[in-house]
Amino acid sequence: MITQSVRILPRHYRLTAPPSPDSAAIVIRGDNLTVDMTGVVLEGTDVALDPDRAAGIGIRIEGGRNVRVVGAALRGYKIGVLAVETRNLVLRGIDAGYNWKPRLYSLVEHESLADWLSFHQNEKREWMRYGAAIYLEDVRGGRLSGNRVEQGMNGLLLVRSDSLRIEDNTFAFNSGLGIGLYRSSDNLIVRNRLDYNVRGYSHRFYRRGQDSAGLLLYEQSNRNVVAYNSATHGGDGLFLWAGQSTMDTGAGGANDNVFYANDFSYAPANGMEATFSRNHFLANRAVGSEYGLWGGYSWESTIAFNCFWANRIGIAIEHGQQNVIANNVFAGDTTAISLWANPIEPSDWGYPKHRDTKSRDYRISVNQFLMNRVGIRARNTAGLTRLTENTFLAVDSLATLDDSTGVAVPVRPPRMQSRSPPPTGCEGFPPARWTAPLPAEFRPLVAALPNGPRTVPSSPLARLDRSAIVVDEWGPFDWRSPKLWPVDSTRAVPLRLRTGGPAGTWRLVEREGLTTVSKQQGRIGDTITVFPTDSATAWSLMLEYRGGATRSPRGMSRPAGSPYRFGYEWFEPDLEWNARFYAWPDSTSVLTDPRGFAVLAGATPILERRLSRLDLQWYRPHLRELPQARWALEATGSVTLPAGAYRLRTISDDGIRVWVNGDLVIDRWTQHESTVDEVPLAAGRHELRVQFFQLDGWTELRVEILRAGAGR
Repeated sequence: MITQSVRILPRHYRLTAPPSPDSAAIVIRGDNLTVDMTGVVLEGTDVALDPDRAAGIGIRIEGGRNVRVVGAALRGYKIGVLAVETRNLVLRGIDAGYNWKPRLYSLVEHESLADWLSFHQNEKREWMRYGAAIYLEDVRGGRLSGNRVEQGMNGLLLVRSDSLRIEDNTFAFNSGLGIGLYRSSDNLIVRNRLDYNVRGYSHRFYRRGQDSAGLLLYEQSNRNVVAYNSATHGGDGLFLWAGQSTMDTGAGGANDNVFYANDFSYAPANGMEATFSRNHFLANRAVGSEYGLWGGYSWESTIAFNCFWANRIGIAIEHGQQNVIANNVFAGDTTAISLWANPIEPSDWGYPKHRDTKSRDYRISVNQFLMNRVGIRARNTAGLTRLTENTFLAVDSLATLDDSTGVAVPVRPPRMQSRSPPPTGCEGFPPARWTAPLPAEFRPLVAALPNGPRTVPSSPLARLDRSAIVVDEWGPFDWRSPKLWPVDSTRAVPLRLRTGGPAGTWRLVEREGLTTVSKQQGRIGDTITVFPTDSATAWSLMLEYRGGATRSPRGMSRPAGSPYRFGYEWFEPDLEWNARFYAWPDSTSVLTDPRGFAVLAGATPILERRLSRLDLQWYRPHLRELPQARWALEATGSVTLPAGAYRLRTISDDGIRVWVNGDLVIDRWTQHESTVDEVPLAAGRHELRVQFFQLDGWTELRVEILRAGAGR
């Protein structure tokens, strides 16, 4: 307990913390005090353990005014710093990386819905289940600067916290959020590095983001100013959502936030997503994402002076109203602007029952459209009467309009208004010609930004395309240590593995279960092709790196020239499943009747298959014999495991039961979303039986055996 100003002796302290959020390893309580922890390292759990073993709170700040905490490093906690009901809080120079984060279950070939995040509710501290390096609750005023959080799940979370200056921090390479706001308003967020906060991406296989983001604004977070931040390679760069109360009642929103001169590029999903709200997007960079800006149900929003480059769709807005899209550049987006309204909206949303949700009344003017397939696509949209003074060059279709009225479009694309060559992207971002003519109401805001560079903090990794995103079972790779990762499916034979990380050389030091390895030595960036033996159920490859300084995924640093071993291993035991699929008639209750499945299994199956792996995932069945809903499966198989320790893991949506040698070891016979269950499994021969039912909606069933201590 600290109740007065103090300087802690700089050394490494091992301080475990109780699991309750109402206690901590260190508690700070009082007014007008400074805790100087420069050179201090607090460790809650051994950082060599899996990150989901971290627990408790490192530092808890309880109330108080004018509290300063400086220079601490915290490792191995569920929450690094928690401040509650504090006024004028200063956190400076804190390094809170390598704290808690969950294991991820998505594979290279396909994702798992078990990894999707949900931030919808937080009135009862629901967000705490996700942990955070820094968590502020009911904090008013203060400054966070020079703090660093990497390789956790969430960097900074604000809950009902207002009037803070959050500047010059690094919250990057986390598996959830860089910064998240919930009912937090009037904050200034400027010049932060929020890159590679991502999950749910596998290059060439899937790109969802799973609601990770560089910056999240949720549920009545209003009047925040976000300027000069780098938020590249996030699941979304920006994710703004009005909140559950707005969805239920139609009132409120996350409104009047200003996003100025930020870089939201290379997101697997959306560079910017802002829905059910009124906001302003000025002079931002959105490059190489699925959507540059997704603005569903946005109203009275200003989208001006931005650069949208090489996105599938530059701006997409469904059911939007009275929005201004002006003075933007759309270069190389497949479709620059897409506006529409659906004839039927979700029946479980309260929002359209309380609000007019027609797509209508846009001003689209003074934009440059360069090398797009479609400039403007509108469906079921009224009031495009102010579609004027736009410039088109090398655009295949100027506009594609369907059931849209009140449209004024030039008959022919006008010539470029400048003799200078058209820009091909967002070089020199943000150019003065975009920022200088800002609308009058925004000029005082820009002039009032704090002193400091008026530039976005950047790095070479922030300029790479989405192929630089590599997500393993613990989150995004940070390129500070060497890594070996599949180029294609992990099931490809032969398999190509790419070396990545800091510049240097590598050499082969160990191999097992492989007939051929294409290279014995080389440089980082090489691709190695491996050929497993025909009978191999396990193989591994180990390389040794030498080069620059490294920092491991667990935060352990080594100087330049030190050897660093890294590799890749594969394990899949010889196991063939005999699977029988059954239709589930209305007269049979598989879920509630204890005899329901036995009755079902006594009938003739609608399909029988022999499967090399039990891994089914779909919204619509991939097997044409199966119905969309109300079907079940029973699968049996046997496996012999060599000496060692193993885990049997299932992911299920909906119900599952698993028997090993006649013993029921997993029993989750309920309707549920994708859920992970795991039990230990010994070496030797085992008879396995799995029962599964699917009621409706999403289907996910995965049953796998892993070596203890091994990853996914």
